[in-house]
Amino acid sequence: MVLSGLLSRACWTSLNYLLLIGCLLPPGTQGQEFLMRVEPKDPVLPAGVSFSVNCSVDCPHPERISLETNLLKETVGRGLGWAAFHLSNVTGDTTVLCSGFCNGSQLAGSSRVTVYRFPERVELAPLPRWQSVGRHLNLSCLVSGGVPRSHLEVVLLHGEEELGRQTVANEEPVEVMVTVLASRDDHGANFSCRTELDLRSQGLGLFQNHSAPRKLRTFAMPMIPPRLAVPRFSEVETSWPVNCTLDGLFPVSEAQVQLALGDQMLNTTVMSHGDTLTATATAKAEQEGVQEIVCKVTLGDESRETRENVTVYNLQGPILTLSEPNATEGTTMTVTCKAGPRVQVTLDGIPAAAPGQPSQLQLNVTERDDRRTFFCYATLKVHGETLHSNRSVQLRVLYGPKIDRAQCPQRLTWKDKTMHILQCPVRGNPNPQLQCLQEGSKFKVPIGIPFLVRLNYSGTYYCQAVSSQGTDSLTVMMYVQDQNPIAVTITLGVLTILGLVIATAALLYVFQVQKRSDIYHLKKKSSWLPLTSKQPDEAVAEESS
Repeated sequence: MVLSGLLSRACWTSLNYLLLIGCLLPPGTQGQEFLMRVEPKDPVLPAGVSFSVNCSVDCPHPERISLETNLLKETVGRGLGWAAFHLSNVTGDTTVLCSGFCNGSQLAGSSRVTVYRFPERVELAPLPRWQSVGRHLNLSCLVSGGVPRSHLEVVLLHGEEELGRQTVANEEPVEVMVTVLASRDDHGANFSCRTELDLRSQGLGLFQNHSAPRKLRTFAMPMIPPRLAVPRFSEVETSWPVNCTLDGLFPVSEAQVQLALGDQMLNTTVMSHGDTLTATATAKAEQEGVQEIVCKVTLGDESRETRENVTVYNLQGPILTLSEPNATEGTTMTVTCKAGPRVQVTLDGIPAAAPGQPSQLQLNVTERDDRRTFFCYATLKVHGETLHSNRSVQLRVLYGPKIDRAQCPQRLTWKDKTMHILQCPVRGNPNPQLQCLQEGSKFKVPIGIPFLVRLNYSGTYYCQAVSSQGTDSLTVMMYVQDQNPIAVTITLGVLTILGLVIATAALLYVFQVQKRSDIYHLKKKSSWLPLTSKQPDEAVAEESS
């Protein structure tokens, strides 16, 4: 029996309990019909738990029932044919062995303990900041812990869509990878992974652990550079537009644009339509020479740029001046056109003697020069190109009022109660004020607008135009006729007859008065009235003659 016990311990140590039954049973007892039962049989337990094991045998006279294990154990009960033990802190897979003797023969039974543990880490590896559309994306899920590995799988997900699954290998930690082709539809999509510990065959369940989701940003950048539109030439201190366009961008709202003049960043306005981006700015160079304009479009981790040169020149003009911007009629004034040292100027068709020299024009100012426009043209040759610029200026001539006598009638005959317009144009600089006043009454007749003519408008009108440069005047005679000429004729006839009657009566009265005192005669050669009186002697003498 002692030898059998020693052999038993040696076998236990070397074979980890699995071959103990064959080692302990002496020859001739393998056919024994009594069995050692172990409960629970092959349990699956979460790591770190404690559980009880019951060893029992149906032998009528069992002896020394014991439990062999590498776990901490405690006997919690014993009876005829059985013994109960409490095992603590199960951290890994193990085997427990129950043994005893029956009728001098040793019996043994074993139970395989399987421990399961959820993964300690389930993490989707960081995604690239930007993923180009049409390129392959490697998704990697990192898993640490989790047993039994034969029942543990990793699933990679696009939202809720399963991209692939794989059983976890035994190495620690493990990395599970899936490759997908990035598309525009993936922009803004969530990717994640989860583990599935499937213990449903052991009567438990399906246990899942999820990683935190990661959002993918995809982009599409065309291979062609942007189109940059700028002028070939520009004058110093003159603003000019810059326009940059690029098609085929996705997402166009995420694109960044930079417009620069040399080292100077321009204030850029960006607009988009569909997958086309347009950036505009205004540039102004302060120095002569060749300046570089750069348009750079960045999307994701890629960029495209275009560079163009602008030749900046300096005409320094042309500068067009008048010696007297507001010249008085009859004075002399000078017009001068000038520009930079290499610039040829031409004033009203008269070129300067040489490039860099001014062109001048002198004139005696007349009324006809008012509002006259002078033109100055400047040309400069730059890099084989002839550049042009021009200026213009308008001369104002100050002159006194002048009434247009050809269009202002000096005699008018109108009918009473009719509408008429008195047209009387007047010119001058500054613009003169014109008014026509009736002689005596000072009645002011409207000029240039319709008015109703009345009989009392007949008369002489004194028209005067006044400005700071002097005055001009004109007399207008207006005769207004009555609307009924027959009535006028009758009235005049009645008045004439009445006048004759009154005159005749007056003559008779005079004769009667003079008859009593003097002698009268009418001078034959005179056509004037009244009569003249004579003395009697003078009357007789005149009759005899």
